[in-house]
Amino acid sequence: MPEPIRVRLLDVYRIGLGPSSSHTIGPMRAAALFRAACLERGLVPARLQVELRGSLSATGRGHGTDRAILAGLLGWDPESCDVDAFRALPDTLRVTPRIPWADAQVPLHPDDIVFARFGTYDHDALSHPNTLICRAFAAREDAAPAFEQAWCSVGGGFVRRAEDAGADALPPPPAPPLHPFHNAASLVKAARSLGVGLGGVVLANEASWEARSGEVADGLDRIWEAMRDCVRAGLATQGELPGGLGMRRRAAELLESIEAGKVEETYRSIARAQAYAFAVNEENAAGGRVVTAPTNGAAGIVPGVLVELADRLQLDRGRIHKALATAAAIGMIVKTHASISGAEVGCQGEVGTATAMAAAAICELLGGSVDQAENAAEIAIEHNLGLTCDPLKGLVQAPCIERNAMGVAKAWSAAQLALHSTGAHLISLDRVVKVMKRTGDDMRREYKETSEGGLAVSLPEC
Repeated sequence: MPEPIRVRLLDVYRIGLGPSSSHTIGPMRAAALFRAACLERGLVPARLQVELRGSLSATGRGHGTDRAILAGLLGWDPESCDVDAFRALPDTLRVTPRIPWADAQVPLHPDDIVFARFGTYDHDALSHPNTLICRAFAAREDAAPAFEQAWCSVGGGFVRRAEDAGADALPPPPAPPLHPFHNAASLVKAARSLGVGLGGVVLANEASWEARSGEVADGLDRIWEAMRDCVRAGLATQGELPGGLGMRRRAAELLESIEAGKVEETYRSIARAQAYAFAVNEENAAGGRVVTAPTNGAAGIVPGVLVELADRLQLDRGRIHKALATAAAIGMIVKTHASISGAEVGCQGEVGTATAMAAAAICELLGGSVDQAENAAEIAIEHNLGLTCDPLKGLVQAPCIERNAMGVAKAWSAAQLALHSTGAHLISLDRVVKVMKRTGDDMRREYKETSEGGLAVSLPEC
């Protein structure tokens, strides 16, 4: 019998700082775990160094990976740390290059984060394309570290030790799932049996793991409020995004066009959801606080769709929670059997997965059966297969922000196609997820978040 999926609902949705879950939140968490391991050993380093390899090195400057690691070595948490202090951290440490460490102070300078050039290490030997090597030296002149750990940031803010292939650095659920499922087919079977929809299966499992009654509902309330806050912040802010591309924020302008009646009436609901997606991804690009859904780079699609639907249909708390759980169920399946990391499988793993998550949620909210919801997710991924991850200058701006808005439209299209079918279809969600993984494996490295191919190298020609 296959092992059941044990990814937790509140790990799929992780509140953290932009612009990237794999290049910002993940490295920050890995560095904090390394700090904790040093403290547990009673080690007070005379020197710290973190070496970035793979995609972390190739696009880490544009993603603020160095800043995230500095914050992690301070023990800061992505969900709760002060955003302004986080943004200023490299400048702060250039002026005062030391950090508190138990009862001591240890040296730390932004130059202690090393971006390893491709060719100085064996890329093919990396456990994951997003790899960082954390080192603590007992003396400044030492060539060999007193303690070293290699970490992989595997997408969505999830991290694992390089030697722990397939095992995320998270506590496992306290017991086997009440309603186990290992793929989409078994999830659909459980949902049919219980009569609760795809999200209902996930919520039932989570309820059985609660340390206290209402724990998961409270967590989903926090996630939902963070999503809405991000939409509000993005709509309330204008100006140019940081990073040097000269991109202007457009979310508020898009919404103004809708409110002014400049958008064709039958398209307004989708256009409004696209404006919300722009708002979220512009906040993410500016290093604001967002919710992984399932990643930062694809964070606008699920909240864009659900905030618009919640307002228009006056969805109550229970339906919102179930919709979030339905979307998360699809993300769990893709993460388990393919990847949600752009550095591993391209943007099909990020925007493709988020589009499928949103499509399944829309389908169930509009009365679709579990078979139709599974079909909606399959259609969404099928028509994102081969999508490359090629951000200009390594920034999560172009084509990423527009790509999220396109994901909103695709999610709605996939849901509508599924709703107007019997639910029976030629290609299953499980089959298309396997194809996503094979497509990602076959994709050249240049098209997987290295900024060495595709649109990332065409800017001078545009």
